[in-house]
Amino acid sequence: MTIVRRDFLKLAGTGLPGISLGAHAQTATKPGTGANAVFDVRTFGARGDGASIDTPAINKAIEAASTQGGGTVRFPVGTYACYSIHLMSNVVLSLEMGATILAASGTSYDAAEPNKPWEDYQDYGHNHWHNSLLWGEGIHDVAIFGPGLIWGKGLSRGSSEEPRAETPGVGNKAIALKNCHNVLLRDFSILKGGHFGILATGVDNLTIDNLKIDTDRDGMDIDCCHNVRVSNCSVNSPWDDGICPKSSFSLGYARSTENVTITNCYVTGACVLGTMLDGTFKRQPADFKIAPTGRIKCGTESNGGFKNITISNCVFDGCRGFALESVDGALLEDITFTGVTMRDCTNTPLFLRLGSRMRGPAGVPVGTLKRIIISNVVSYNSASQFSGAGLISGIPSNPIEDIKINDLYMDHRGGGTREMAARAVPQMEQGYPEPYRFGDIPASGFFIRNVNNIELTNVEIAWSQPDARPVFYLDNVKGADFFRIKTPKAVTAGVFELKDVQDFNVSLSKNIKDIHLDKVDQKTITD
Repeated sequence: MTIVRRDFLKLAGTGLPGISLGAHAQTATKPGTGANAVFDVRTFGARGDGASIDTPAINKAIEAASTQGGGTVRFPVGTYACYSIHLMSNVVLSLEMGATILAASGTSYDAAEPNKPWEDYQDYGHNHWHNSLLWGEGIHDVAIFGPGLIWGKGLSRGSSEEPRAETPGVGNKAIALKNCHNVLLRDFSILKGGHFGILATGVDNLTIDNLKIDTDRDGMDIDCCHNVRVSNCSVNSPWDDGICPKSSFSLGYARSTENVTITNCYVTGACVLGTMLDGTFKRQPADFKIAPTGRIKCGTESNGGFKNITISNCVFDGCRGFALESVDGALLEDITFTGVTMRDCTNTPLFLRLGSRMRGPAGVPVGTLKRIIISNVVSYNSASQFSGAGLISGIPSNPIEDIKINDLYMDHRGGGTREMAARAVPQMEQGYPEPYRFGDIPASGFFIRNVNNIELTNVEIAWSQPDARPVFYLDNVKGADFFRIKTPKAVTAGVFELKDVQDFNVSLSKNIKDIHLDKVDQKTITD
């Protein structure tokens, strides 16, 4: 079968309306030019001068495209000051190079819709979508393309010095989507995205590709979504999380986030706001008030669960470490984290937490955290007080299960003291799941508590300064296998500190003899 060029062009034109070879060239000067038409916002009265409010013209262009069955709404060069823009099905927004959608200052954004009685089960921002710069609810087959910019200058991030998001007319999200499917976000940038650069709740078949987000709260939250692909994105978010799958109760029922891949992404909290986008990458000053966040995290909203998630080929730079958290009854299962480099982590590089905060409807049992594989990870110069390699903690009644960790090189700053080594860490069963809330950790490498069946293979722990804590601290652990482990030679407090441990095995490891223990109440292993 031979496909000539004209047939190929016809085939290439299928799919989302307006997404075709030469779609940007179909610049219609007036609406109503048929399928896959391009609706230029200036034709509908947008001025793009950065001062005039262009929201009415832009919404008219979107409505016109939707009325005709779909099309591309084109933003040529200019700065379009706007309040709430209403996304619609079968409509693509195309932000050309030099085009900026600017969140205008003021209180003329759409009102935050009510979400009772579910509002108490998650933070305020997760309960509302309409009070956003761009939002859509119950829509499908929608896309936003770059390479233009969305600048949330007039959005509130919820800080004390800004208008509260609860104030009528205040906008606090750059892009918000609820109960949508077939959504594509590609090639544009977000600067200062408010509380969320992107909040996607109940969005299925979601693709987020090649975005640059430089913001002062969360970069993107993927909440209660199925079949999600996040790739080739860069996020600088010093004050909050970078890429954050969640599973809240904001839809009025517990819906999982599942079948998710996050790959080839860069997350950081180390850059001054805006300097990732302008390419200068200026580091935060030494007196920056917080430990920069900027990480990939599953949680803390965790009612519906996380299943079938893979995170690969990502870079963490000057931010908190990777976190898996189930504290509200979620099933957190079947996760891989592989091929990752981490540098200057501001807390423990790997944090796995199963807790019982249980922020949700009464009567829900504690969740699970199991079948996790972490492999091919290198971490350099991480903070040491929160455990320089990993903090893995269930609760006594509900242990974490079935964890495999292999091929890691974990280098941290060291400096742990004897006082830290002697400290008893609280269980924090109902507490907010964050490493710093546990305080100083009595392990220089991994702190492992309330865990069944954990295996570490080809793992090396290193430090910059000597550390007076044991490398591994195990408490209430059943089934622990350590194979080809390498620890610093200058260990003074012991390699392993064991409390209430069963079926413990070490073999073929540096600085420690092979050993098997059926059951031990308390034991320090030095060599």
